[in-house]
Amino acid sequence: MIMNIRGEKLTITKAMEEYAKDKISKLNKYVENAEEVNAHVLAKVSGREQKVEVTIPLKSFILRAEEVSDDFYSAIDLVVDKLERQIRKNKTRLKAKKIKEAKEFIFDYAEEDEIEDKNIVKRKSVELKPMSDEEAIIQMELLGHQFYLYKDIVTNNPTVLYKRKDGNYGIIDGE
Repeated sequence: MIMNIRGEKLTITKAMEEYAKDKISKLNKYVENAEEVNAHVLAKVSGREQKVEVTIPLKSFILRAEEVSDDFYSAIDLVVDKLERQIRKNKTRLKAKKIKEAKEFIFDYAEEDEIEDKNIVKRKSVELKPMSDEEAIIQMELLGHQFYLYKDIVTNNPTVLYKRKDGNYGIIDGE
């Protein structure tokens, strides 16, 4: 994987960069054509805590995880474990759906908007990819989010998939 590592209020040392590259490159065994995939790593400092966010955009899926720890190295370890769990957890789901895009993963192996005090504090633009409801559920579960915005493959309209409190899913169709 091609690693883009940057720090926010933190200077990334050579040792930190090498450690992150070494740990995240362990995910190469799960991704086909890993040499063409970009992994974005952002390290932030907030007080004594260090937050590491890793985003790996694939053709049809986005792998994303973030962890907070007292030091950078343990945060990297935790975030890599979380990404690996995401892939393993959804392995059977991805295989069962026989989605063409699932070929991005190799299975034979041993951000979010925040609203505070009614002020918009973060704005995010996303590319709406055409997909079925089942594919959107898989993508939402991979990201670990409660909702997912996508373009419906049948109607070509923007659609929001969300997880209900009872564990089922709901859909809001746009026009």
